[in-house]
Amino acid sequence: MNMERKPKEIYQGFEQGPIRPPSEAESLLVRVTRNCPWNRCTFCPVYKGSRFSIRPKDHVIKDIDSVSRSVEIIQQTAREKEKASPAQIRKTAGNDPHLDPRAFNAALNWAAGGMRSVFIQDANSLIIKPSDLVEILTHLKARFPWIERITSYARSHTISRISDDNLKAIKNAGLNRIHIGLESGSDAVLKMTQKGVTKETHIKAGLKVKKAGMELSEYVMPGLGGKTFSREHAVETADALNRINPDFIRLRTLAIPDSVPLFDNFESGSFEKCTDLMMAEETLLFIESLNGITSVVKSDHILNLFQDLEGKLPEDKENILDMLRRFLAMTPDRQCIYQVGRRLGFFSGLLDMQNPRRLERAEKACKNFGITPENVDGMVDELMKRFI
Repeated sequence: MNMERKPKEIYQGFEQGPIRPPSEAESLLVRVTRNCPWNRCTFCPVYKGSRFSIRPKDHVIKDIDSVSRSVEIIQQTAREKEKASPAQIRKTAGNDPHLDPRAFNAALNWAAGGMRSVFIQDANSLIIKPSDLVEILTHLKARFPWIERITSYARSHTISRISDDNLKAIKNAGLNRIHIGLESGSDAVLKMTQKGVTKETHIKAGLKVKKAGMELSEYVMPGLGGKTFSREHAVETADALNRINPDFIRLRTLAIPDSVPLFDNFESGSFEKCTDLMMAEETLLFIESLNGITSVVKSDHILNLFQDLEGKLPEDKENILDMLRRFLAMTPDRQCIYQVGRRLGFFSGLLDMQNPRRLERAEKACKNFGITPENVDGMVDELMKRFI
């Protein structure tokens, strides 16, 4: 039989993927896979139209070596010139014909953040052979022995199929935090949004990560169930997390850009999007339903209505609930001003409404754009699309 061999991929230089968690803003981004192997979630715009591929292991190693060489130049220049500017460092780097400029820029940004953490890209890098990931992590630690944290996104479906021994080996090689897009614990919501996983698989994967000794961040998407499944979404998601007890619970409010499949359902009326008020009520029910766990709740994303809604469970639970209750107790006019001020970046939390200048800017924006409690949710939807 005449079998055609797939042509060997040629190394094109250092690569970085399109996204990383907000908590990895200062991390070095090391691209092990490209795009998402699932890529069917109806709410996600990131990788639509892009093919998934696994980068050759030796290409990833070359990327790491390129950054290592760049870091050496940065450190050497900093030693020779006590207050070397980025421009001076770039000039020095320009004299090295073997330096990859993309790797150098990544190294320079990483150096500015303290070079303490690394994020493995793209959407589900644990899908590669465990032995290959161990080799990449081992090389990464050899080149940068001082790094404190190496993290990656992963799908629950993928983790659930990795043996405990392999997960432990990956952890021992240096991967010490995993970010999972749980999104919901409701099987109805997971099916509706084509998440490709069940509640029980989410729980199984989360427990496996914890058993391996890695930190676990689980992402929850308020509003994902729409009006139909809002209550079920809140209660079932809390139940899943109560059984997992992740280190972090990170909130990511649903937004629906025009480019995602869910937008068609939204336009047709088959998916009824929750208003900000409904999502605040849903989040209140969700937090009320979290019991017996010691997770840290984070709201570290610009899409969230309350960016300062965070705390350690169980001791900060009442403070979190109090913030939500205060918003829900406001008059519609005050809620409207807060919504607009938050989406325009004037407010990060309710306390910012006590700042006269910020409050005045939000009030003026409502007046100038004709935003009222009756039309605020439509205006907010448009504002949120800017941040997708």
